[in-house]
Amino acid sequence: MVEGRGTSADSLAQSPEATHPRRRREIPFWLEVLLLAGTAFTLAFLLQAFAFKVFFIPSGSMEKTLQIGDRVFVNRLVYHFRDPARGDIVVFNGVDSFEPETTVVETGSSVGQFIHSVGENLGIVPSGERDFVKRVIGVGGDHVVCCDSRGRVTVNGVALDETSYIYPGDKPSDEPFDVTVPQGKLWVMGDHRSASADSRAHIGEPGGGFVPVDRVIGRAFVVIWPWSDKKVLQIPATFDQPALTKQPSVAPTPSSSRSP
Repeated sequence: MVEGRGTSADSLAQSPEATHPRRRREIPFWLEVLLLAGTAFTLAFLLQAFAFKVFFIPSGSMEKTLQIGDRVFVNRLVYHFRDPARGDIVVFNGVDSFEPETTVVETGSSVGQFIHSVGENLGIVPSGERDFVKRVIGVGGDHVVCCDSRGRVTVNGVALDETSYIYPGDKPSDEPFDVTVPQGKLWVMGDHRSASADSRAHIGEPGGGFVPVDRVIGRAFVVIWPWSDKKVLQIPATFDQPALTKQPSVAPTPSSSRSP
């Protein structure tokens, strides 16, 4: 019995399975590269669909801040945590409020439309005709007027110093306006005032030139391409003036009187 056991152990040790463990089947290099590229592309696509979007600047309405052909990163999540603020550069859908500023030629085939859609999400080609980029000047409840005695836009009676961002040589507005922004809406203007069909151009239309907050796609916060134009899109200091925020009027409390 002992000898039999020893013989069995010796044969097991010398078996091909014991001397040569089963090797893991290797994935061909080309297939591994395709899988990695596909995974990276899918993650990038999902990030741009739900968190960040690369937006192609199609017109000169935001010069000198943004140039035609610039690519900007748009934060889709920020307005889930706060409302759009004065000075923000926002990308929004202008359906029912704005007319197209550019014309995008649509491809006829379904394959072409898919490729164009992917290009939009990657910022390679312009987005649809109804996507716009402008600067928020007034938010819900604001009284926005142009112009004061010095030709400046005022918000709630406070003059804006716009020299740091509007196009050189442009006036704050060629046409006067006096509007009060409804709650849930925005008053937006391009930095290139003489070349921007913004809220001013739509005052007489059903939407009154105002952009619904729920049409805002996100906030443009950095120029990523071309490399020579790269910069962070900060909110100009003029929008930090505390007096811009309207304080609710409080009725005076009547003094109490005691009968003698």
